[in-house]
Amino acid sequence: MSERVKIGVAGAGSMGKHHARVLASLPAAHLTAIYDLDETRAREMAAQYGAQPFQDLKEFAAAVDAAVVAVPTAAHREVAGILLEQKKHVLVEKPLTESLHEAQELVGLAEKQNVVLQVGHIERFNPVMASLEERIREPRFIEATRLSPFPNRSMDIGVVLDLMIHDLEIILHLVRSPIVSVDAVGVPVLTRREDIANARLRFANGCVANVTASRVSDKKMRKIQVFHTAGYISLDYQEQSGHSYRRDGMQIVREEVPVEKDDSLTRELAAFVDCARHGAAPLVSGQQGADALHLAIQITELITQAPSASPR
Repeated sequence: MSERVKIGVAGAGSMGKHHARVLASLPAAHLTAIYDLDETRAREMAAQYGAQPFQDLKEFAAAVDAAVVAVPTAAHREVAGILLEQKKHVLVEKPLTESLHEAQELVGLAEKQNVVLQVGHIERFNPVMASLEERIREPRFIEATRLSPFPNRSMDIGVVLDLMIHDLEIILHLVRSPIVSVDAVGVPVLTRREDIANARLRFANGCVANVTASRVSDKKMRKIQVFHTAGYISLDYQEQSGHSYRRDGMQIVREEVPVEKDDSLTRELAAFVDCARHGAAPLVSGQQGADALHLAIQITELITQAPSASPR
């Protein structure tokens, strides 16, 4: 596929608007279609970018080569499934689906149709990730913290599937070892699902990860610290900055980590368009998204089973 990719956005909500804005700016993409069950929202967003609005998903599929799925999580399986069946390349916002069974169905469908299935784990496209991958080979301990004020969106899922799953996917990518145990706690505050959660993961290679997420914080924070045998690296996803700490005799030397700042969403969508054009494997595949979902569901189930997490 040498010409611009005809691409559409399924879902004209808050996330869909961000995707449409960025896609409209990419030289290799031609934003041609907007799908939403709400006719007014679809028409308004389509008019803004000179695209065509649709309420019928199969008609929407016929107008595109590729699509971003930004509908509520409960509809991911249905919407992405129809698009994949029509042999369209698909990027699905995280979490991939509500259940592991549904996720594996989408992975299998993409393989059968020989099309790209990418999952929207945007932090993998954050420029700080290059610093982690370059400097860390064998992580021994990981501390990840992700805090956010209440977003008034993603009400159909708890904070583990909403926020923590970003860090879970990154940790799985960095450690690359089977998990041997998971401990988790969580508390509902403003919703009937967990709004604050903490998980402790132990891997077969000895690495331990401690992960905290909250969507009822008074501040926003996205940080990760990765310790290895000779020191550690501390990175801020939000500020796209960080420092490394290494042992020098009996002292710890602090050095700034050079990061070339860039917009993560633009990098993610540009990569997806490139994969759609060339049929290349995405940085975050459907299977990687399914693996992160599997772990997130394990953590959610542990929280749900705990007496303290019972809905009020």
